[in-house]
Amino acid sequence: MSKKIIQSVRGMRDILPEEQRYFSFLRNIFETACEQSGFQKIYTPTVESTQLFEKTVGKATDIVEKEMYTFKSKSGENLALRPEGTASIVRAYLENGMTSKPQPVKLYYQLPMFRYDRPQAGRYREHWQFGVEALGEKSPLLDVTVIALALRIIKQSGLSNTSLQINSIGCHLCRPKFKKSLVNFLKENEKKLCVDCKRRLKTNPLRVLDCKNDSCQSITNESPQMINSLCSSCHEHFRTILEYLDELDILYEINPRLVRGLDYYVQTVFEIWSELDGSQSALGGGGRYDGLSEIIGGRKTPGIGFGLGADRIVAALQRENIVPEVKNRVDVFVIQLGKEAKKKCFKLIYELQNMGVGAEGSLDKGSMSDQLKMANKLNVPYTLIIGQKEAFSDTVIIKDMASGCQEIYPQEKIAKEILKRVEKIHR
Repeated sequence: MSKKIIQSVRGMRDILPEEQRYFSFLRNIFETACEQSGFQKIYTPTVESTQLFEKTVGKATDIVEKEMYTFKSKSGENLALRPEGTASIVRAYLENGMTSKPQPVKLYYQLPMFRYDRPQAGRYREHWQFGVEALGEKSPLLDVTVIALALRIIKQSGLSNTSLQINSIGCHLCRPKFKKSLVNFLKENEKKLCVDCKRRLKTNPLRVLDCKNDSCQSITNESPQMINSLCSSCHEHFRTILEYLDELDILYEINPRLVRGLDYYVQTVFEIWSELDGSQSALGGGGRYDGLSEIIGGRKTPGIGFGLGADRIVAALQRENIVPEVKNRVDVFVIQLGKEAKKKCFKLIYELQNMGVGAEGSLDKGSMSDQLKMANKLNVPYTLIIGQKEAFSDTVIIKDMASGCQEIYPQEKIAKEILKRVEKIHR
């Protein structure tokens, strides 16, 4: 009777080699775009104080109420696996004295996030997020810069069926008045709301606006809109953003339902949607969070950022049949025939790798045909062959895989010759 294999934890997954090509492709696009825009890389710990997220994200949000992985350390400290990136980045900004640097401080990250959400297609309990945060500047032009960067990354990935959704949710001056009018309206229609929205009405009424339930949407179609209740400062901030988006010929849709699900957002909120086969899903989003630093314990610091769901973008690429081109990292395949040849091949592979040449060989395969099949599969430009004759004469056969031509070289010169040829290919 065979033993049962231990399975991965529900909601977690392996990202296998064939899918890594998509993630590597996205990482390269994201990192290049961020650094060309003056952002610098930062990593934060996977484990943070639970209080960091309870205070900043909001106790009445789905993340804190039901989606966080929390636990106690051996010393009794309440800890959590990082569910989102912004609070951690702002904490690192404050803790590491970045307030004294020239502002804005522009940071980017590529990190896994953890949420105890119901696993479903494209939603995992561990998921990778690419994000940026720009701290220390209030200008609406910084909002436009951040939005344009997110769109550039999506565009460079090859996705075309996307849209920019944008809204302003006001500030601490104008939002309370809107919130009151929204609650009054929703209470009149409370019986028609779904179970979740009846709860949100008491804890986080703005979240009713982005409910996907058909009944709730039919009600909120007639609800008051925040954009009509903005104070003069928020109105001017939003007007400037739209004006500059128009200047850049960036298409957008003002979406009064868009509120985002975290308490720290103020003014600008936005999402990038994938629209394919009549369905919509958010690839990522973000917004402004000018009061977040004070909640953590720092001085007032404006900030704006976004997070892109790498897993969701990969799924969208696959839906659109976009297959990233992968550069071959192996330049040479070394073929051996015989005991002495095997030793020399093993040493040659080691020497080539130390020189920065991608080299591989199958030293347990016996026949020439089996080894050539592997070389063809790897699509290498050159194959090096050492048989018994070559082993004793200290020579190596270079086979050009494109032309089929073969040349004999002295063994002591072969590594430098291959390096020269490979560098020429990669220029």
